[in-house]
Amino acid sequence: MKILIIGGGGREHALAWKVRQSPLVDEIFCAPGNAGTSGIAKNVSISAGDINGLLQFAKETGVDLTIVGPELPLVNGIVDRFKESGLKIFGADKRAAVLEGSKSFTKDFCVKYNIPTAEYETFTQMEPAIEYIKTKGAPIVVKADGLAAGKGVIVAQSIDEACQAVTNIMERRAFGDAGAKVIVEEFLTGQEASYIVFSDGENILPLASSQDHKQVNDGDRGPNTGGMGAYSPTPVITKGIEERVIREIIRPTIDGMKAQGRLFTGILYAGLMISGDDIKLLEYNVRFGDPETQPLMIRMKSDIVPVMLACVDGTLGGAEFQWEEKVAVCVVIASGGYPGNYQRGFEINGIDEADAKDDVVVFHAGTMYKDGLVVTNGGRVLGVTALGDDIRSAIANAYEAVNLIHFANAYFRKDIGKRTP
Repeated sequence: MKILIIGGGGREHALAWKVRQSPLVDEIFCAPGNAGTSGIAKNVSISAGDINGLLQFAKETGVDLTIVGPELPLVNGIVDRFKESGLKIFGADKRAAVLEGSKSFTKDFCVKYNIPTAEYETFTQMEPAIEYIKTKGAPIVVKADGLAAGKGVIVAQSIDEACQAVTNIMERRAFGDAGAKVIVEEFLTGQEASYIVFSDGENILPLASSQDHKQVNDGDRGPNTGGMGAYSPTPVITKGIEERVIREIIRPTIDGMKAQGRLFTGILYAGLMISGDDIKLLEYNVRFGDPETQPLMIRMKSDIVPVMLACVDGTLGGAEFQWEEKVAVCVVIASGGYPGNYQRGFEINGIDEADAKDDVVVFHAGTMYKDGLVVTNGGRVLGVTALGDDIRSAIANAYEAVNLIHFANAYFRKDIGKRTP
């Protein structure tokens, strides 16, 4: 088979790394890919947002299956376009991708289908949102309705901070059209966790549990990012919690989407807040998480390609995964200044030495080749991912590898995985 993987981040490198292991696969293309994917696939200079270009390439190359990494092409209808041309593509179509494309849709959907979520109100004008914040007090959460690359959620600790967030989103359009609406919602306490399933629109197949670290600074402080690290499995999702998540959140969502004529196929990612026996849905994504994919792929023992094909063909029932019993930890090395402004083009040293360590894989994200050297080309640069017999040894292995890698202004959190008991 010829496989096309759309995207150029750490998630896509991890998917390419896993897909490469399948005996069904002869050739992999990554569009646009990065310096890491170039070692296991053929990079194609087409952006993830160029649906016409990607479709033309898939047709001309005879691609057998396309795997969509990022959310934007899904929300913009790439799956619909490929299917209309008779091409197999793994991911949610445009009507289903609204679960990530519009937070207000998801919140209203949760109310309709009795899915537990935080109390909220949606606003299309700034003044009523600010008045609502003043009435409710702080801490409180402000969200841009549309896609904001993981940065559109502000957990405000004061009324002034929340009002400023509304102003930045709605008046200054910090996230462009994604800020045409804002959701102001109750601040929840507990531990965040990620629960991700495959679906063919009827059946579901869960992945192992995982937990990421969204804030840029140690101690879960500072602004939200796309993710500064992750680990799998997470002890916060017990067997009992998992059964409830499926029964109270995942199953009603798959069934509710089907009832609305929005058959959900692909990846459904539930961001959860768990506090004791209380479980609430924070948000939905309709694609693999980043950086959760990195520890999940390094732990997955099964072939992922047949599962993706089963989702596309509607034959997922009965499928199962085998998992490595070891714990996996991914530490993201970022460019200094991320998620704000940062510089690119710095030479990266030590990747090969880190990658050569036992039970370590260095997944590339914001990297590229320049004059034969691997240089930085994004906010999140590398996802150093390691296995260990337990969480402590996995953390130690990951940070030993991280400390072998160097580039100017490199930054990483030093507490990934340490919230576990």
